[in-house]
Amino acid sequence: MKILLVEDDPSVGDFVVAELSAIGHECRLCVNGEDGLLEARSTHYDAMVFDRMLPGMDGLTLIKALRNGGNNTPILVLSA
Repeated sequence: MKILLVEDDPSVGDFVVAELSAIGHECRLCVNGEDGLLEARSTHYDAMVFDRMLPGMDGLTLIKALRNGGNNTPILVLSA
């Protein structure tokens, strides 16, 4: 699967990317909501994982923007 991860914590982001890659998934990491939105709009992903609290644009706002634009890719939300 091709997965987009939007996570601003470097240790969490690196861990999730490493684990997903280790089991054969292709994973792209963005560290803020704006970059995540641009990436999700420009590339097809099979699934997306968003942190709830992101700099600039939080995860829920990011989801609303994608859904309002017609993107129905499955999304998981990370929350502390």
